[in-house]
Amino acid sequence: MKQHLGRQSGVQTVEVSLLDGKVEVTPKEDGQIDPAQLLKAVYDSGVTAAEMDVTARGKIVKDSSGSLALQVEPNRSFALTPNELPKGLEALVDTQTMVTVRGQLYKKPAGKKKANPSAPLKLLILEVQRKE
Repeated sequence: MKQHLGRQSGVQTVEVSLLDGKVEVTPKEDGQIDPAQLLKAVYDSGVTAAEMDVTARGKIVKDSSGSLALQVEPNRSFALTPNELPKGLEALVDTQTMVTVRGQLYKKPAGKKKANPSAPLKLLILEVQRKE
């Protein structure tokens, strides 16, 4: 799995902890990582991912359906899963304020349902770390 993830565009390092069952991926300084590609690489390596958490920095925008999203680069944004934390960010829509959030992009379905690694990823904000 480490090799599969390490070959992905924008990845600088991959640290695997078998004790914790966690993998930490660090992007290159100027690299851009596609979380969906990372999730696919995990499944392609024969491992099932239980969840994917990220720390991301971007602007709060409204997507084409009018829902809140975190825009991390001009052509990439993550739809936000509704909960209490994004509601507090509504005032920042279409401002230049940058926010850093920690959130969950993927969680394996409960039970024996087969995961769909190609399903669109939505960001469930767990913590707003910084507003700039």
